[in-house]
Amino acid sequence: MSIFSCKVPTIKILPAITRFLVIGIFILSSGCAVNRATATVDPKTDLSKIKTLSVIPYEPAAGEIALLIDRKLKSMGYQVITGQNTQTEVDAVVTFKDKWVWDITTYMIELTIVIREPKTEYPLATGNSFHTSLTRKSPEEMVEEVLNNIFRREK
Repeated sequence: MSIFSCKVPTIKILPAITRFLVIGIFILSSGCAVNRATATVDPKTDLSKIKTLSVIPYEPAAGEIALLIDRKLKSMGYQVITGQNTQTEVDAVVTFKDKWVWDITTYMIELTIVIREPKTEYPLATGNSFHTSLTRKSPEEMVEEVLNNIFRREK
């Protein structure tokens, strides 16, 4: 027996690494891809009677999204009046909330659009689009998705 020989205990590392990799892959892939698009319309509401709308952003920085909503509504055949004091001149008011997050790049994760009665601000219809990083859409696509779902129009 040599002075330099020693017996190293064998540890079964391979099964532990395999378990770790399987669990890691499951965790990483389970919650990263969420894709949700919904719309609800009050049962008493007839959206076909709406011809004129006003898009009102809650925040001044939301002008780009307001413009996208304005353009999409016009392309769908609606008349859109801009400005804060137009509520008495329209059939409905459009409000929205956009949520942005950072994941290597900044992107819109969620958009909610609400069609409201102009005098009482009662919500007549609500649409929502939620897309995480792996299923992200451009702001234009999210506006189109929400408004198509609200007004039940196909692309």
